[in-house]
Amino acid sequence: MTAGAQGILIVGDSISAAFGLEIDQGWTALLEQRLEQQGVDASVINASVSGDTTAGGLARLPRLLEQHGPALVVIELGGNDGLRGMPPNNMQQNLSAMVEQSLESGAEVLLLGMRIPPNYGVRYTQAFEQVFADVSDEYDIALMPFVLEGIAGEADQSLMQSDGIHPTAAAQSQILENVWPYIEAWLQP
Repeated sequence: MTAGAQGILIVGDSISAAFGLEIDQGWTALLEQRLEQQGVDASVINASVSGDTTAGGLARLPRLLEQHGPALVVIELGGNDGLRGMPPNNMQQNLSAMVEQSLESGAEVLLLGMRIPPNYGVRYTQAFEQVFADVSDEYDIALMPFVLEGIAGEADQSLMQSDGIHPTAAAQSQILENVWPYIEAWLQP
C-alpha cells in the first residue's frame, strides 16, 4: 500500500468469495472498482473462503491482521454456522473474538449479517439473527443486518444460483449496493 492508503480486509465465506462465479464478478471486486473510480486510495484484501465458519475465520484472523494491517475489517461470516445448525452462542463468541482482535489491531469493523432459511425453526432463526445485533451493540460497530437483502428469500429467485444459497453474477451489484452505504460512512472523515 502507498503512504496514506487504507486497507479493507474482507473475511467472509462463499458469499464474498464469489462461489460459482469468476472472482472478478464478485461484490468485493466491484467494491474495489468503485473505490478506484471514486479516487479512493484503499486496497481491498478479500480473504474469504467458501465454506468458512466463524471458527475458521477466527483461526485465520490474527495472521491476516498482522500481514495486512487493515484500517477496516469487514466480517461476513455466520451463514455456514447456521446451515450446520451450530449453537448461536458459539457463533457469537467467535464473532466477538474477531471483533475484539480487529479493534485491538487498530481497525474499525463492519459486520455483515446473514439470515438462514425458515425451515430451521423460528427459535433458532431468531437466535441466529440476534447474534449479529448483539455483537454490533456490544462493541458499538456498524451492522448491515442482511447482506443478501433484496436477493435471497425473494419471490423472484432469478438472483440466486440453482442451489438457492449463492447469489448469481447479476446479484453482485445489489450486494455492493447493500454494503456501500456502510463503506461510504466509514470513508467519511
